[in-house]
Amino acid sequence: MFDEPSSFLDIKQRLKAASTIRDLLRKNDSGYVITVEHDLSVLDYLSDFICVLYGKPAVYGVVTLPASVREGINIFLDGNIPTENLRFREESLQFRIAEASEELTVDRNREFKYPTMKRTQGNFSLEIDGGEFTDSEIIVMMGENGTGKTTFCKLLAGLTPPDEGSNKIPAMSISLKPQILAAKFPGTVRMLLMKKVKAAFLSPQFQTDVYKPLKIDDFIDQEVTNLSGGEMQRVAIVLALGKPADIYLIDEPSAYLDSEQRIIAARVIKRFIMHAKKTAFIVEHDFIMATYLADRVIVFEGKPSVSARATRPQSLLTGCNAFLKSLNVT
Repeated sequence: MFDEPSSFLDIKQRLKAASTIRDLLRKNDSGYVITVEHDLSVLDYLSDFICVLYGKPAVYGVVTLPASVREGINIFLDGNIPTENLRFREESLQFRIAEASEELTVDRNREFKYPTMKRTQGNFSLEIDGGEFTDSEIIVMMGENGTGKTTFCKLLAGLTPPDEGSNKIPAMSISLKPQILAAKFPGTVRMLLMKKVKAAFLSPQFQTDVYKPLKIDDFIDQEVTNLSGGEMQRVAIVLALGKPADIYLIDEPSAYLDSEQRIIAARVIKRFIMHAKKTAFIVEHDFIMATYLADRVIVFEGKPSVSARATRPQSLLTGCNAFLKSLNVT
């Protein structure tokens, strides 16, 4: 039995983990494997049958009969079990890649540039090709763990300087959601939001676009130190988006979230960035969420923890294909 084997793994490691788990069946004809998984692409690759669980979190849960992979994923996304004539979610979860362009006519008028840079940390060196980006744009960073995605975020945010001789990054106001969340605040979620992002928290537009879809009300009066990983992640997304900034750096927003929350979080981030006419750089390993979010892609190539290179931002199609080619996925 495996409980969320893909958490914290990059896409390459997720495919390897899924292959390794499938190999167990080849070695053991009479055994079977049960896996809990929130990354739908890994689930699709891994499973023979799918049981959907629905209900009310922390109140009750119901497990459906096993369905084929395609049917199971469609039941989950649709929120409807046709064989039992039962709807367990009011709206179906859909993602169309072109959703943003249909929904909002984007006026891109500001252009930012960052220079070609190098950063050396111990034995690891990262080379970054200079690039440019505009407002109302989401750039997703794809690459293996240990190829410098978080380092790139820190360079943009000005938290770490580039090597001497590299060009300096122009000053920009940055809001960062870190990869590792620390729940140290002594008080409730409401007190935390009022202290850190009061203006956004009291804004009706922000409430509609970000706060309500992420269902923060379910635990607004709980102590921050008692929150689960998924609750903490949703609070971190609200804190990051609530801070006024030119650029939002969001590191692994899908970690700890279940499949439904991932789709909602991706929608929230996309809608907020388009409405606010800002730019987001996002590190994401859930391939479905990454391709839904991305307007353009930066691919990190190289050997993890040794040396890596970050390409300039490129289109979703060429970037994803280059990345998949490096994984030997045809």
